[in-house]
Amino acid sequence: MNAKRTAEQKKTAVVTGAGSGIGRAVALELLRTGWSVALAGRRAETLEETAALSPEGECLVVRTDVSRPEEVTALFAAVRERFGRLDLLFNNAGTSGPGGVPFEELPYDAWRHVVDTNLNGAFLCAQAAFRLMKEQDPRGGRIVNNGSISAHTPRPLSAPYTATKHALTGLTKSLSLDGRAYGIAVGQIDIGNAATDMTERMRTGVLQANGEVTPEPVMDVADVARTVRHMAELPLGANVQFATVLATAMPYVGRG
Repeated sequence: MNAKRTAEQKKTAVVTGAGSGIGRAVALELLRTGWSVALAGRRAETLEETAALSPEGECLVVRTDVSRPEEVTALFAAVRERFGRLDLLFNNAGTSGPGGVPFEELPYDAWRHVVDTNLNGAFLCAQAAFRLMKEQDPRGGRIVNNGSISAHTPRPLSAPYTATKHALTGLTKSLSLDGRAYGIAVGQIDIGNAATDMTERMRTGVLQANGEVTPEPVMDVADVARTVRHMAELPLGANVQFATVLATAMPYVGRG
């Protein structure tokens, strides 16, 4: 494929999980600052809502279940057809799984759903991005994986989510090495308590390690979006390997 960038071409990104929360915020930040963005997610209607929030931006909406290899292949084929190249994959799609279920009672199907989405989906999207970034001209690009504070320290009753986020850290490190030969930079952003629908319960109370249920502070999701854009816009000779962005007073550092 010959997809050599011209001086006037916009940079292009794929954002998975772009229909809500962090994915929507990052997509809108990129669109606001001149990127072309492919919006990927399971629900076409929420992707269209994201696109409508940035009417001047150049969007491509592709309904995608990242756990299905054929749908990921179709997503990146659509990106190649529409934009000709890929500069950024924000590997963001994820699910937390059932909340409050004791580990010994966790259904295997629930475990498998989290693994398929958070880990296998990230693998499939990164692999497709690698293939496109290797063959485009100029070669290379960047992948930013959405980790979590849970990639470092778990919450109670979070085995599926925590296991996949720890695994994602290993994937980030491995891909960072594998991408060097092709000008592909890979980093990870670990996020704590960004204010989204998923974290709404933090405001009213969430289970702590000592068994208490305590409200936790949250931060504006726009702060996460700006951080991802900073990572994305570095020259490929520089990389933010790991960034941790969290609500300042959340109980994570030390003893809270």
